[in-house]
Amino acid sequence: GDRNEFLPTVHGFDEFFGIVGSSESYFSHRNTSGAMDLFEGDHPVEKDGYLTDLFTDRAIQFICRDRTRPFYISLHYNAPHWPWEGPGDRATAMQTARAAAAGGSGEIFGEMMKSMDAGIGRVLQAVRDRGLERNTLIIFTSDNGGERYSSNWPFPFQKLYLWEGGIRVPAIVRWPGIVPPHRTTDQVAITMDWTATILALTGAKPDPAYPLDGVDLMRVCTGEQSAIERTIFWRNINYDAARMGHWKYLKENGDEHLFDLSKDPGEKF
Repeated sequence: GDRNEFLPTVHGFDEFFGIVGSSESYFSHRNTSGAMDLFEGDHPVEKDGYLTDLFTDRAIQFICRDRTRPFYISLHYNAPHWPWEGPGDRATAMQTARAAAAGGSGEIFGEMMKSMDAGIGRVLQAVRDRGLERNTLIIFTSDNGGERYSSNWPFPFQKLYLWEGGIRVPAIVRWPGIVPPHRTTDQVAITMDWTATILALTGAKPDPAYPLDGVDLMRVCTGEQSAIERTIFWRNINYDAARMGHWKYLKENGDEHLFDLSKDPGEKF
């Protein structure tokens, strides 16, 4: 949220550098209304540079600090969200974010993805250079399926829908020496599980007034535990969905569907 009471520094983070919305120009850092939306702590700031690079640079600066205590970084790239601006598209920053959202191409989308991928590579290298690789759990995931220039194949639909193309996203866990390389699992997971997993690993306890929605998945990630069956629910203004084991129920504008995702992940039958 973009109100002061929703800023990360009010909710437990020691530092914050980032955007409070989701649709800012990658160069001007202004939102669809034209307001500056890049923040340092609780104040808007003006910085020169492509947002993806700015986020990468700040994460690396934080990793490279001298410290004696463990740290946590929540690195939220907005790429490849619209407006469609690649790192070489500075000229388009003169237009509004909403105007840039109407343009774009597969090539620009690809450049946005490449920039993020390169940034993640730089962050991982910084972890290695500091000798922290075997002491650091890294989790990569996304908030929802892609839109417009994305390919969510073989899953149908995209962001804002509760078909698999809108809610099934990548999740990659990396921890050399703890999580076996190249291991995959069919474990059903939700983003809230990572909160529970991180708290369990660090020996921290959630506030009893706010019970967790997720579960600790570390033993599944390491292979010590087999995948566990989950029941998970979703809803938005036009859809309701539930996942129960390999079965998925979907209600779309009054129409009801039931899919066996173990046989029909594309939800065609």
